[in-house]
Parts: sequence; structure tokens; C-alpha cells
Amino acid sequence: MTNWENKRPYGQEPPYIPLWKFKIRFPGIHYRWEWPDYIQGLLMGAVCLSIIPVLQDVLGMPFEVALAIVILNGFLYLWHSWLGDPVVPGWVTPAIPLLVAYVSSFPEGPTRMHALIAFEMLLGIWCFFLGSTGLAVKVINAIPRSIKAGVILGAGIAAIKLVFDQGGKFEAMPITVSVCALVALYMMYNRGFQEYAKKNKVLGYISNLGILPAIVMAIIVAAVVGEASFDIQWGFSKPAFGVLWRDWVPWGTLGWPSFDMYLKAIPMVLATYIVIFGDAVQCQGIIRDADPYRPDEPVDYNPDRAHLVVGLRNFIMSILGPDISMCGPIWAAMTVVIYERWKKGRKEMDSIIGGVASFRFGTFTCYWLAPLVTLTKPVLAAALSLTMIIQGFVSVYVGVREARSLVDLGLAGVIGGVLVVKGAAWAFAVGILACLVVYGKNFFRGDVTAGPLWASQVSEEAA
Repeated sequence: MTNWENKRPYGQEPPYIPLWKFKIRFPGIHYRWEWPDYIQGLLMGAVCLSIIPVLQDVLGMPFEVALAIVILNGFLYLWHSWLGDPVVPGWVTPAIPLLVAYVSSFPEGPTRMHALIAFEMLLGIWCFFLGSTGLAVKVINAIPRSIKAGVILGAGIAAIKLVFDQGGKFEAMPITVSVCALVALYMMYNRGFQEYAKKNKVLGYISNLGILPAIVMAIIVAAVVGEASFDIQWGFSKPAFGVLWRDWVPWGTLGWPSFDMYLKAIPMVLATYIVIFGDAVQCQGIIRDADPYRPDEPVDYNPDRAHLVVGLRNFIMSILGPDISMCGPIWAAMTVVIYERWKKGRKEMDSIIGGVASFRFGTFTCYWLAPLVTLTKPVLAAALSLTMIIQGFVSVYVGVREARSLVDLGLAGVIGGVLVVKGAAWAFAVGILACLVVYGKNFFRGDVTAGPLWASQVSEEAA
């Protein structure tokens, strides 16, 4: 038996240091380092950098300050594996366009920053509270299905609007965004390509990389059509932590938000939390599907632990580096990729904790390497557009499937439309009133007379 087989006997988790609901682990001590996942993370760090144009456009941040925020967020990504959460964490991607619209409703400058800080701090406190009390399921079940569907649907439409709105990212790089978005959609959702990728190892590996191949395509297309010019630099990147902590945080010259900023943020926090809870459910689904392949390692995914880590990350970022991407529980595409490799057996990946941790160490390394940062910098707007288009695609069909009946779906469409145009506070107000008028005493249960909207499709798939 190898050293790691001694450390983790068959059928047991990797060793850890218990601390409340956390399981603390360090690389090389509690789990094996996984070089393939580290290298993959090194490449995929380019996706994380794509939030920089949003921080620049919406908040007016210099590039180096925005890079410092990405690096801080990247450091907190490492906390998930460190504290025992067996997934690849990421942004709260569906809520990004909603948060952009929310903070943009405030004047640019200190007021807008205060709105972001109050929101992210309150979101962190809320998630930590739910994680520590175990009330997450009860809270989300108390929200009518129509409102949940409307929020997710509205988030998807807002994501597309963010790209194609006047002055949006599409106008800056129309050819690059168009070509690369079509490539990404084809590779990720075309059934013919997916079937062929199952038979071809190279295409199978490429298809598992999410939007990274499309970002590589963006670099090539942008250079060919002249929509971007490249100035690759060597050495290490130069994030401006000093400027960040002097001018962009509440304990610096910016000051703390007023109490009314926290009150105004409550509807946006609830809308964002609907997305976060959905991500937590997705985590459980991915792990449940992968579990039968590895009886040698039981995977302990605890939603309370995930909420606690997400809460800590958002609270810390609100103080040290307010971030529009927010701190979410999962990067779904890469979590699936890591679990696919884990499913191949212990020789391929000893422990899932090793895989997700090594991947996030790889992305964290990427942010510090000037060649990778400067290579992707000219196409970050296209990379963000790709992310939003794919997110819009996913959010719309997830939101629609959340509806139980056509009445639910109709209400969700109204709520989603209000969310995009007027924001979260109006959307919740309209949603509550509409559900009361339509469903009355069945406000929480929704349409109890209709069968599931997708029953016929489920029956066909089962057959």
C-alpha cells in the first residue's frame, strides 16, 4: 500500500482536523496534491479574470485595483477545500446582472460603493445565519414557486441584456463575441457534438473545459479581425492592494454605509439567495450522481457548511474588497469536470478534496502570472459576454422548469420582467401581490390543481 492508502483506508474520508461544522485539511498532509487539476486551474483562471471589466465599468475601478479584488476572491476560494466543502466554488453568476442593475441605480462614486458593501455584507451575514441554524431549506420552501421561477428567469434575461444592451460588451467586440458564443453553445449543448465527444478522447476533454476553449477562440478571432491588440508582459502581475485598501473599502477613506443602505439591500439579498440555494441543491445532485463510482471514498457535502463558508467569504469581501461577482457555493461546470476525473478511480484522483483544492490553487496561481493576465486582458469583455450568454441560456430553462404549471409560468414571466426593469424590491412586491390574487389561501403551495408542467416530457424520457 502507498502512503496515501495508509492515510485514507478504503471506505473512509481523508483525515481532517474537526472544528465545529468544518473539517480542516491541508495539502500534502490530509490529501494528495493533484497536478492535472492544478494545471487545468492554471488555464481556467482566465475565466475568473473576466469580472474585471464589470468592476471597471460599473464601479470605475482601475484595472490593478480590480485585479486585487479578483486575487482576494481567489484566495477565499481556497477556503472551501480547507474547511471541508468538496466542490469547486465560484461566482453567484446568475445574480451578477441583477446586482449590476441594483448598484447602478445609485450615483457613481462613494454612494454606489456603499450600496455594494451593504448588500454583500448583509448577504454574508444572512448565509452564515442560515448555515449556523440549519434553516436554509425552510426559508427557501417558504418562497412561492412562482416567485422563485420569476427571479431565476429574470436573472437569465438580465444576463443577456447586460451583453446586448446599448453600450454593452457586444458593441465593443461584435465579431469575437458572436463567433465565440456560437462555438460555446455548440460545444456545450449540441447533442451531436456531445455524442461524438463521448467517442473521441480529445474532443471529450475539450468539451469538459466549459467556456475555456471559447476564450482561446476569442483570443484568436479578436487578433485576426482586429478587435483587440495584445501586449504580453513577463514576470508577475501587480495588483494595487494599497489603493484598494485606501480608497475602496469601508475602513478606508470611503467610510461605512448608512443604515438605510442595508434596508434597501434586503430584497436584492433575498433574490440572490434564491440563486445561492439553487446552487447548493445543484452541488448535492452532482455528488449524488458521482457517488456510486467511488465506494472507496464517501463524500461529505454539508449544505450548512457550504452556507457558512459562503457567508464568511461574502462578509470578508465586503470589508476587504467589495466584489460584484459575489462569492457563490459552486462553479458548476468545473465541479462536474473534477468529479468526472474522480469517478475514474483512486489511481486517477486519490480524493475529491485533492482535486478541487488543487484546481483552485491553480486558478489562484494564474492571477499572479503576468503573461496569462496580459494575454487575456484584451478579451476579458468577450470572456464576460460568453459567461453571461451561457448563464442566460441556463437560467431561462432552469427558471421555466421551476414553474409547476402554466399559471406559475405566467406569473414568473411577469415577475421576471419586473425584476429586469425595476429591480428586486419591485419584483418581490409584484410577486407577492400577484400570488395572493391568483392563489389566495394556496399562496405558498401555488397551483394545486394542475399536474407538473413537465410531466409529459418526464414520461417520455422515462419510456
